[in-house]
Amino acid sequence: MTDAFSLLFACALTLTLSLKLWLGWRHIRHIARHRRQVPAAFRDSISLEQHKHAADYTIAKTRLGLLSAWLDTALIAGLTFGGGLQWLAVHSQQWFAQPLLSGLALIAAVAVISGLVSLPLSLYGTFGIEARFGFNKTTIGLYLMDQVKGLLIGAVIGLPLVTLVLWLMDISGPLWWLWVWLVWSAFQLLMVAIFPTVIAPLFNKFQPLQDDALKTRIESLLQRAGFKSQGVFVMDGSRRSSHGNAYFTGFGSAKRIVFFDTLLSQLSHAEIEAVLAHELGHFKRRHIVKRIAMAFGLSLALLWALGQLLHSPWFYAGLGVTVPSTAMALILFFTATPAFTFPLTPLSSRMSRRHEYEADDFASEQTRADDLIGALVKLYRDNASTLTPDPIHSMFYDSHPPAALRIQHLKGNHA
Repeated sequence: MTDAFSLLFACALTLTLSLKLWLGWRHIRHIARHRRQVPAAFRDSISLEQHKHAADYTIAKTRLGLLSAWLDTALIAGLTFGGGLQWLAVHSQQWFAQPLLSGLALIAAVAVISGLVSLPLSLYGTFGIEARFGFNKTTIGLYLMDQVKGLLIGAVIGLPLVTLVLWLMDISGPLWWLWVWLVWSAFQLLMVAIFPTVIAPLFNKFQPLQDDALKTRIESLLQRAGFKSQGVFVMDGSRRSSHGNAYFTGFGSAKRIVFFDTLLSQLSHAEIEAVLAHELGHFKRRHIVKRIAMAFGLSLALLWALGQLLHSPWFYAGLGVTVPSTAMALILFFTATPAFTFPLTPLSSRMSRRHEYEADDFASEQTRADDLIGALVKLYRDNASTLTPDPIHSMFYDSHPPAALRIQHLKGNHA
């Protein structure tokens, strides 16, 4: 059984890497073939130079993604078949005699190693690609400060959570996975609740929207849509990047509307209202609730599956480990699972794209479709989003429909 599982995992890991590489190279070739001609639907609003800029930017990011895929696969293979996890497990037990502490040390060590391995690519993405294409605004000092803050927040929040999970796995009997799921679900909801007011302000400044004319327009939209929020805020996104965005965060009475300051400088008031109406559509069509419910259901299924493997020696030995523990089971399971589930990625992407169409429909009911189209074109142009993605790559990865299809949908349904 051990050899069979080792072979199965090796095949899954190889298949996943091969699929990522094939999709990435398809994407690069498709964009390069269409680099010299702006799609007809965009020729009046996007110049050939802007189109080429977006193509080159997307190709550069895709190549970095391919390198990341190689690196991630090498790390997983090194931790499992290369004996990395086995070595860490032995030494964590030498460092800490108490099983709970040694398990916590093992998980923390793997997290630190993974972060260090990915750091060079993150640095190159920010100070290489983003800077070369004119998007990066952050400094080395600010970048390092963000990393330190993220590490401290992860330690303050993550270590107690992991400790509780390991403790429950040890003392809760055969149904430990259900108790862990309840704790995990409660933690996720708590994070959604506290993120807007506790965590996000540690990284960015949030100021109430000062533009009275825009504020009046937004309040009218909220009233028409029957939506209540804690306020409309502007975030200093320009400190780090020139990319524009907007989002909702929180739930219940703690919901917040957040605009990047870069977005406000890119769009007209009517276009900003249309973008906000699109985001409102996700709430009004209950997309957020559906996604949370799906995430909870998936996490329950995964924890149940881990419960069936927890005491199976072949599961550990098949992944290069001879020192079973609850902490090791968590690491192995969530390290191995993506290799088996990656081919299912198009299912979640398809659902997300359907939600985007539904949110666009809602926005067109509340505002003018032409305003949303104008906003989308500007965002595609200013964020250097490719107008010609490879269809199969898009089917796999893209949470939003391709630009041409999305605008065609808006024009067709709301002409």
